[in-house]
Amino acid sequence: MFIQTESTPNDDSLKFIPGVAVMETGSAEFLDTRSALKSPLAIRLMGIEGITGVFYGPDFVTVSKDAENTWSVIKPEIYSILMEFFSSGQSLFKSEEDRDAAGPQDTAILDTDSETVAMIKELLDTRVRPAIMEDGGDIEYRGFSDDGLVQVKLKGSCRGCSSSTVTLKSGIERMLMHYIPEVKGVEQVLDQEETIALDEFEKLERRLGHEESGQKDASPMAQYMSV
Repeated sequence: MFIQTESTPNDDSLKFIPGVAVMETGSAEFLDTRSALKSPLAIRLMGIEGITGVFYGPDFVTVSKDAENTWSVIKPEIYSILMEFFSSGQSLFKSEEDRDAAGPQDTAILDTDSETVAMIKELLDTRVRPAIMEDGGDIEYRGFSDDGLVQVKLKGSCRGCSSSTVTLKSGIERMLMHYIPEVKGVEQVLDQEETIALDEFEKLERRLGHEESGQKDASPMAQYMSV
């Protein structure tokens, strides 16, 4: 078996293509050990030091890492696990129930959906999702507000990617507003854990920026004494 890799817009995410079907329909994402328990492959990948997320697409597996670890160290172990797993013919999930629950249910059109919401879901599923999956990610529909904002969540390699805002605004938002006049904009929704992590990162950036500014303003003697 020959496993190919493709880069993604996120430097900390790589797309691994095993040459066989991964998920025939839908996608699945695992961001911690607890959620990964549903999939033998995900739990093994999450056991590698530095791995922060595993995402299954139709014919690929996107693996995300933290900034402290390098791909040159992590990739060989990922290759080994993927090769062994897909060569063995194991089931991707522990049960059919886990498999059915893993795929995205967000764009299924319900009887209670308005015509506008149904159109939004159809465009996200047929036009947006395939394009984002090319980059090793996915999009999840989260709602449509009274003031015309479509709420979505980016997943896989698109999670935390610096270009995600551009993707939302110049791509998804523009297309939805073109086809559906009721749509006034698109915003990304973050889970509680992601919001906390983002807040902590911004606090750290501000603190480092303040310290750096203090160092620049200090006299040469003060800088020498601080070393």
